[in-house]
Amino acid sequence: MKHVTAVRPTLTRRHAVGETSARSLLLTVLGEFVLPEDEPVWTSTIVEVLDNLGVEEKSARQALARTAADGWLASERVGRSVRWSLTPSGRRLLTEGAERIYAFGTPRPAWDGLWLILYVSVPESKRRLRHKLRTKLTWAGFGSPGPGMWISPLPEREAEALAVVEGLGLGGGAMSFTARFAAVGSQPEMVGRAWDLDAVAAQYAGFVGTFGDLRPATAHDTMLAQSRLVHEWRRFPFLDPRLPAELLPDAWIGDRARELFAELHAEWAPGALRRWRELRRE
Repeated sequence: MKHVTAVRPTLTRRHAVGETSARSLLLTVLGEFVLPEDEPVWTSTIVEVLDNLGVEEKSARQALARTAADGWLASERVGRSVRWSLTPSGRRLLTEGAERIYAFGTPRPAWDGLWLILYVSVPESKRRLRHKLRTKLTWAGFGSPGPGMWISPLPEREAEALAVVEGLGLGGGAMSFTARFAAVGSQPEMVGRAWDLDAVAAQYAGFVGTFGDLRPATAHDTMLAQSRLVHEWRRFPFLDPRLPAELLPDAWIGDRARELFAELHAEWAPGALRRWRELRRE
């Protein structure tokens, strides 16, 4: 196993700016440390932690200002310093995000073989609308094996699909059914056309490769490693459709990645929170 003295050296400025926004990292830090503590935090503390994660001070301060402008943070001036607290809407946002992240790691229930099929047609001329539909249904875990057809092995997602199509003004022409795969065609082939599982597996492999042998050497490194762990894991509820085991390749790497996330989060969380408290009081 490799031992490191800091997380930051593995991150370049180009990586931080090009692949991860300051705002997104700020929300990770707020959700992981500010939300459970429910205590105000100084600007200097947030800026320092984000700097250690590869975010320049200017970008960190802009992220704070934009998050406050959205109504998720409230500022309070104390002398020449400013401290920040989550607003009720900010707490709701981060609580919902945390629930999605940690519920995502729970085992999949047994599948009864029932599919939810959604038909919704958008003219080629309305490309922006087509893109919005694809984005929202993909985030909801649906796959598309053919034009106008969306499928999910979780029929309970019908309410979410209905909200998507009605929200986009497409409810009038949409149709949904539940059914089992019949004798015509191949169910594995349909799954392969609907979802790019190889691409999802590659993302999981990158996650396991990054964190599998990582062992922070200090309490401060543990806090940074925990932040990066949660931040990287946040992507997977939107990437992985969470298909039943019957539809996945053998020895699915997503299962190993979920186990690793749960193990490391449980191991690092106490030390990371202690270090955050120390920084908050400085």
